[in-house]
Amino acid sequence: MTAPAHAPDVSEALIRFEGLHKAFGPKVVFDDLSLEVRKGETLAVIGGSGAGKSVLLKCLIGLMDPDGGRILFDGQDLSGYGEKEFLPIRRRVAMVFQASALFDSISVGENIEYPLKEHFPEMPAEERASRVARVLGLVNLPGIETMRPSDLSGGMRRRVGLARAIATEPEVILWDEPTTGLDPISTRTIDELIRSMRAKLHCTSIVVTHDMQSAFTVSDRIAMLASRHIVQVGTVPEMRASTQKEVRAFLDARRGEARPD
Repeated sequence: MTAPAHAPDVSEALIRFEGLHKAFGPKVVFDDLSLEVRKGETLAVIGGSGAGKSVLLKCLIGLMDPDGGRILFDGQDLSGYGEKEFLPIRRRVAMVFQASALFDSISVGENIEYPLKEHFPEMPAEERASRVARVLGLVNLPGIETMRPSDLSGGMRRRVGLARAIATEPEVILWDEPTTGLDPISTRTIDELIRSMRAKLHCTSIVVTHDMQSAFTVSDRIAMLASRHIVQVGTVPEMRASTQKEVRAFLDARRGEARPD
């Protein structure tokens, strides 16, 4: 197995979730959730199905609104932001969705161009084409601009989703269950891409996952979401050795998930 990434030297908090509350009717998802994400790190958020991991990411980029508490991004309080106010945030924070969220009716190149046209309408077509080619190269899929997403494997679709996310040159990448449903070889490829993005783009990443082998491989720190709040945050060695009951139960339940080499 590849050794975990080394923690970044900087400790500046780029993102802060402070006292977050979120409910869907009678179901409380977060109750006084607080978490810091440091600039330049890769932080994995683990937890069981339905714990609210993906909801946390969607609140950060304004796809969902928290019911209480606040989210700070680079010192900006995002409370009360509407669609217009979130546009500049979404230029800086990109999300790679679990199902890739590609448009099957248009080509791979057009999918990757889409956020460029939305966020940078003044960008010349030649520059957009160059950017598309460059990001496809970064995810090791050069020259597939004319293909349709329906012609790609699941792992390739995830990589195209990443290419689209990084086309705007974001400072932060949010990964929503990036390895779910993939075969072991595709999973290792995605893990290596997550690790390589910080070196290539100098970005901050939040990786939502229930795949502990992936979390141990890609992360500087891991945060455990359980019982509607963050129960522990620590480095990979600290989380492996944790005696915190929710963390221990989660790790023990997933010991059988080891992937073949």
